[in-house]
Amino acid sequence: MIMKGNWKWLLAIFAYIIFHRFPMALLGFIIGSLIDASQVYVVSNRQGSLSQSDFLRSLLMLFAAIMKADGKVMQSELNYVKSFLLQNFGEATTLQALQNLREFLDSDIPLDEVCSRIRHQMSYPVRLQVVHFIFGLASSDRVISPQEMRIIEQAAIATGINHQDFESIRSMFVEETNWAYRVLEIEPTASDDEVKKAYRKMAMKYHPDKVNTLGEEVKKAATEKFTRLSNAYEKIKRERGIS
Repeated sequence: MIMKGNWKWLLAIFAYIIFHRFPMALLGFIIGSLIDASQVYVVSNRQGSLSQSDFLRSLLMLFAAIMKADGKVMQSELNYVKSFLLQNFGEATTLQALQNLREFLDSDIPLDEVCSRIRHQMSYPVRLQVVHFIFGLASSDRVISPQEMRIIEQAAIATGINHQDFESIRSMFVEETNWAYRVLEIEPTASDDEVKKAYRKMAMKYHPDKVNTLGEEVKKAATEKFTRLSNAYEKIKRERGIS
């Protein structure tokens, strides 16, 4: 099997051996480069192309892992999941999803396997959205237990979320000192211009359009994360008197 990125060299060498002319080798290199580029395009577009049903199944398995983390399933958690599904996916999908969730709650969740699949099949913005969703579930009873936080941290690391982005999402749900600055991934010493630039950068990263590949339902759910980002920015603006 020819590895990705090697076609340009293979065709260049092959052309030189056959024709013994540098221009032909150069032509082989150019053609091979086009083949390599097309392979990269295919691989990059394969990521994030999973179906909505696959996305929902993976999310439900993570939901189950969070719900079982502290040894008891709370009614508030079940209510959160049901409301989340009804609001974003409709009644028919919700009925089937809740049945799947019950099965997952009665099973051992292969967390590393689920997270590996998420990491390799979902784009980075979608993975950020997944972490936001499981934070939302964990905070549904207003307290994120240490066990739940460990599962979330494990899932974030295993799905390839960088630490700064993790802390940004965490600060949307855990309002510690300077939480709004953490959401924007800046320090409280940042200038007003830096605050504005940080918000624009984060708005692009967290915009609901980033999850378009999974349909309008998931895009609609993603607006909550965008709203929390905007709330953090508005809080800083009020404190600083930024217009």
